[in-house]
Amino acid sequence: MFDKVLVANRGEIAVRVIRTLAAAGIRSVAVYSEADRDARHVSEADEAVAIGPPQAANSYLQIDTIVQAARATGAAAIHPGYGFLSENPLFAAACEQAGLTFIGPTPENIRRTGNKLSARRAMAAAGVPTIPGSPQAVSTLADARDQADALGYPVMLKAAAGGGGRGLRAVGSPQEIEDAYVMAESEARAAFGDATLYLEKRMLGARHVEVQVLGDGRGGALHLGERNCSVQRRHQKMLEEAPSPALPTGVAAGLHAAATRAVAALRYRNAGTVEFLVAPDGRFYFLEVNARIQVEHPVTEAITGRDIVAAQLAIAATGTLPFSQQDVRFDGHAIECRINAEDPDFEFMPQPGRIEQLGWPHGDGVRIDTHVFEGYDVPIYYDSLLAKLVVHGSSRAEALARLREALRQVTLLGIKTTASFFPRLLEDRAFVDGTYDLGIVSRLVPALEEEEEAI
Repeated sequence: MFDKVLVANRGEIAVRVIRTLAAAGIRSVAVYSEADRDARHVSEADEAVAIGPPQAANSYLQIDTIVQAARATGAAAIHPGYGFLSENPLFAAACEQAGLTFIGPTPENIRRTGNKLSARRAMAAAGVPTIPGSPQAVSTLADARDQADALGYPVMLKAAAGGGGRGLRAVGSPQEIEDAYVMAESEARAAFGDATLYLEKRMLGARHVEVQVLGDGRGGALHLGERNCSVQRRHQKMLEEAPSPALPTGVAAGLHAAATRAVAALRYRNAGTVEFLVAPDGRFYFLEVNARIQVEHPVTEAITGRDIVAAQLAIAATGTLPFSQQDVRFDGHAIECRINAEDPDFEFMPQPGRIEQLGWPHGDGVRIDTHVFEGYDVPIYYDSLLAKLVVHGSSRAEALARLREALRQVTLLGIKTTASFFPRLLEDRAFVDGTYDLGIVSRLVPALEEEEEAI
């Protein structure tokens, strides 16, 4: 096992990785921007290295600076967390070239899964169902019109290099496609430096269900069950639960089999997630691969008792899976609420500012992953995630009861947060029944209209 690991991230995921390293007896190195000089991940790490100004482009996204910090401190490996450089093949390759172990997928894994078109082709070749769509990129507006006509409306225009809802537009009719094409292409170019678009059939009433996977890079694969991630605003997740409720008989097993087949076919290494859309009739379709640890990994840890970061370390150090599929056992139900510095009453607009008063819930089956503290100034430069509230119960009903109580115990004053939205969600009949789909948030927050009903 490694003796020292640099964590190339910030916020709650940096704190979470640092704590697993400490539990394993591995020394940790934090990196920080000027805005994060007093951040929790800096104080909890064994060492910390300043890497630049507050703007991520000048600090957390500087490959050469981070690699040099690892070499200067004698770190043997780099854990990228999620976001920032975690799915950048150039970063993974730079680590390898510097003699550092990248605790994640191979550069080739990241390149192949990062392009949605190449990932679709790889999944189809592996026998994983894909959403009906254009066989190749759409290169012009006329091409987009022709392919949309062939697919039949409604359709989705998607950025091939995309993610997080950027470069994504729903098109309901031929009259809408010109504006959607121009906006999607412009957004994709600005966000990813790549304006390549493709088309998929729009699926109304679908659920977003993903499977947590581990791979050894040589075709060995296992899964840790599925998670339902259908509570989203602007195509970004707010709440996740495991296992997914209300799936038709056999669908969960089919998702698990398809995900492990995908990992084996890709010769995928380390932790990742294979994401699917599940249609109302129970048919499911490949959506994308997230080649990193996910924000919502704690719900899977709760129901399996497996530390996914520890598994990442073991795979990176040994090249083998740390346990077998037969060793994986599932227990109960877990739900995670993402508490973000956003105002649910104002279309989830960001709310930077100072946390004046803070109190977290406690009790059986309650976990808080956070980096904030009373008096913490939420910076404007980064993602708005403040904390993840995770509850675990012997059943979904018990988990829901624990979540209601835990939310009542949250005290977070000084800024608006999404904590105030979840009690409203917990009163929704479709959510309580577990039959909700991707349209649930837009139905509860009409100002978001129908943007969440499909991906």
